[in-house]
Amino acid sequence: MRFAAIGLDHRHIYHMVGGLLEAGAECAGFDPKTSDARVLEGFRERFPALRAVEAQRLLDDRSVDLIVCAGIPSERAAVAVAAMRAGKDVMVDKPGVTSFAQLAEVEAAVAQTGRIFSVCFSERFIVPATIVAGKLIADGAIGRVVQTIGLGPHRLNRPIRPGWFFDAAAFGGILTDIASHQIDQFLHFTSSDSAEIVTSGIGHFGVADLPDFQDFGEILLRSDRAGGYIRVDWFTADGLSTWGDGRLTILGTEGTIELRKYVDIAGRPGGDHVFLVDKAGTRHIDASREPLTYFRNLIADIGARGETAAPQSHTFTVCRLALEAQAKAAWLPAKPCTAHS
Repeated sequence: MRFAAIGLDHRHIYHMVGGLLEAGAECAGFDPKTSDARVLEGFRERFPALRAVEAQRLLDDRSVDLIVCAGIPSERAAVAVAAMRAGKDVMVDKPGVTSFAQLAEVEAAVAQTGRIFSVCFSERFIVPATIVAGKLIADGAIGRVVQTIGLGPHRLNRPIRPGWFFDAAAFGGILTDIASHQIDQFLHFTSSDSAEIVTSGIGHFGVADLPDFQDFGEILLRSDRAGGYIRVDWFTADGLSTWGDGRLTILGTEGTIELRKYVDIAGRPGGDHVFLVDKAGTRHIDASREPLTYFRNLIADIGARGETAAPQSHTFTVCRLALEAQAKAAWLPAKPCTAHS
């Protein structure tokens, strides 16, 4: 399988390209156009053997099966549609779309071309702990899943962020962007085909000179099988050893699973910690050596026209729910609470 990269605006392109290469795919080249020269520099350092090729040449190359894209979020849908019209499957960074109009365009392109539109939900697809959790749930370790609580804190790293990062029209809003990860995990771990956004909120509580930047968001959602709560933010303190203490708690009728994906604060070193509580007791599982499956499954899907990496309907449902949560979100006030005497 041959792929090409168009859209080097976010560092997620590193694990998207790296994962495909590790899974055995061949890269036909990358379009060096970028809004952030530091991302391009990092890409060249990581993949010095890959060659720069103009985007249209990559789209016209009939030997290319897949286009991967981590461009400016509001531009990803257009790249995806152009790629599908050129007969190629697509893998984009999240968010795959930033508006309902874009979602409709992508859905139409998939229906008309039969191509695959995959969103790389990296907080599930490239986290070994989530694979272990899925196996535990499939084995009945915690009974029926009735709720998930997904936390997605991030470090702002303001000095390295390009201008579009702070423009809601470009990144789609905090719930469209970050919370798509947690919506994906809710649907996946509860085996839900869809869900309802019960309520959602966004707010700005941080740096004073960016009053419109959404640095906090939350969602309460419910399906016909389970409920879920999501909190995302840009408040990871500099003292943490990684970019965010991403966690997922999965409540079952016979136990719980907690994933501490990137760090076990003041605890065990490294990432991919799985904590299981069931009728037999409590235990910690080191999931760091669990093989990833998304990239090799996507390669197989491209050849067999399958849906083992992620069902197409699931991907579209995640996109739709993230957009709905963003659209109906109440603006949360940044005023401090007044203590009652």
